[in-house]
Amino acid sequence: MATESFFSNASLAYLASAGAGKDGKTYSIKPTDGSGDFTFSRGSNLAATRVGPTGLIEKGRENLLTRSNDFSDVLWVQASTTRTGGQIGYDGSSDAWEVVRASGGSLILYQSKSISGVNTFSVYVKINTSNGFGISFDSTSYAYFDISDDTRNFAVSTNAIVASSQEYIGNDFYKISVTASGSFSQVRFVNCTADGTLADAFGGTHIIQDAQLEIGLAATDYIESGATTGKAGLLEDEPRFDYSGGATCPSLLLEPSRTNIWPYSEYLDFGADTVTSVTITQNTTETLSPEGLYNATKLESSGPWIFRENIASTATGTWTISCYVKAVNASSNNTFRLSVGGNNLSSNLTATSEWQKFDFTFTDGGGSGTGFIRDSSSNNADLYIYGLQVEQGSYPTSYIPNHSGGSVTRGADSSDITSGISIGSGSEFGVYYEIDVDEIPRASSSPFIQIQFATASGGIGIKGASDALANFIDLYGTTDFSESFSALDMGSGIIKFFINYSSGTGDFYLKGTKYAGVISGPTSGCQIDSVYLVGSAYKLKAKQILLFPEALSDADCITLTTL
Repeated sequence: MATESFFSNASLAYLASAGAGKDGKTYSIKPTDGSGDFTFSRGSNLAATRVGPTGLIEKGRENLLTRSNDFSDVLWVQASTTRTGGQIGYDGSSDAWEVVRASGGSLILYQSKSISGVNTFSVYVKINTSNGFGISFDSTSYAYFDISDDTRNFAVSTNAIVASSQEYIGNDFYKISVTASGSFSQVRFVNCTADGTLADAFGGTHIIQDAQLEIGLAATDYIESGATTGKAGLLEDEPRFDYSGGATCPSLLLEPSRTNIWPYSEYLDFGADTVTSVTITQNTTETLSPEGLYNATKLESSGPWIFRENIASTATGTWTISCYVKAVNASSNNTFRLSVGGNNLSSNLTATSEWQKFDFTFTDGGGSGTGFIRDSSSNNADLYIYGLQVEQGSYPTSYIPNHSGGSVTRGADSSDITSGISIGSGSEFGVYYEIDVDEIPRASSSPFIQIQFATASGGIGIKGASDALANFIDLYGTTDFSESFSALDMGSGIIKFFINYSSGTGDFYLKGTKYAGVISGPTSGCQIDSVYLVGSAYKLKAKQILLFPEALSDADCITLTTL
């Protein structure tokens, strides 16, 4: 489990200077021994994403190779080669390797890896005495490169190769990568001439550095690996601080478990069941994707088109399709539709010159069970597409990358304090919570924050109920508390709550308005012991949480919650 603090000492200092504490004291309530940190869990894979500080989608990444830059290791099997370390690398280090073809045969250096789906194999290569270099999945699917000239194209074998790239990065080094779709047991480096002939003259040499094998359509920044695979980016059991609301203040993104059943969420040229009147350009270099890579797909129409994939499991139930779309030409040919289950079509949707996430939800009572994206009947759309997702549920969740050919599941987010933190004197406390309410599906009724106490029985939560999002205060468990609260709408956007409890009575504040005496309960045993953020039932974006060891003044509560 990862741990992360949700207490803001800066905010506490501000409140104290404004007279937040009734006695004027400054309270620093976050323990320094780690006992006050929130623990966080989500699952054991890298299926979760977030919007990072730059506004781009961030994924978890993994270099599936081990000993990724130790080509003398026994994990790298060699045939007809000698390898010498300590060479000057693309990054100015002495971590590159000279690989020399020995007598007879072609240069082969490989690592055994059992992989399936869409994977990308990359390495940095420098010309030494041979201009040609090849990357191969098993011995059947490969691409050969001419690394003597950064303007010269490379020769690519068809077979299972999806995409190839060659990028000159300076110091006579190229980063080359090959993407393949299928099941393989090895990834290989092979020697070739500049025109793509498999063999080369005796003694042909290259300088290589930093090999990487990763899931997906594009090579990303190198991750060093040793005895185990290397990981970077958004990892499992790591809180998702989401910046989609702006780069200055992120939110903690909490979501239920969802499964993306669209078989290849970025590789759209995989052979969908129905492709009519549309040309597919995979990994287009005309625009960067929402991830900041060249892994988006261009769909060009030659008439009213359909792009469809049969997904039998959508035949019944409520399903949501979503994807990122950008217009090739924002002034024309930019209208399209989404659909789930047969011909259940959305209204016309309009793409612009910027990436936008579109979604469509439909409750299907049967039918052909298909999920597809298609154009408007009145407009032959030319579009860039990224991140197709079909999931069961009444609203879309964050993007779940799927390169498997089947389905990928993101585990539910869960965040809580499980240790006794004993905040408060026993008779009073304060709880401040700031949340982006637009991110809560309107059908949610479970509490999205729960507070439990040291000895008082039961607890207090804040929730919405049905479409009205009424009855914010929720009492649960065998409880010493009771509440009386009339329904009201929490509104939209960023909202701020405060529960102010003292001597058996609690007031509730929302957006600067006080609801007096809506909680009643014990006068002792009310030290806050545990706090839970619940994301397993629905999507949640928590902005800030503050816990106070005593009740605040009315003026401070109103100031805190006023937008």
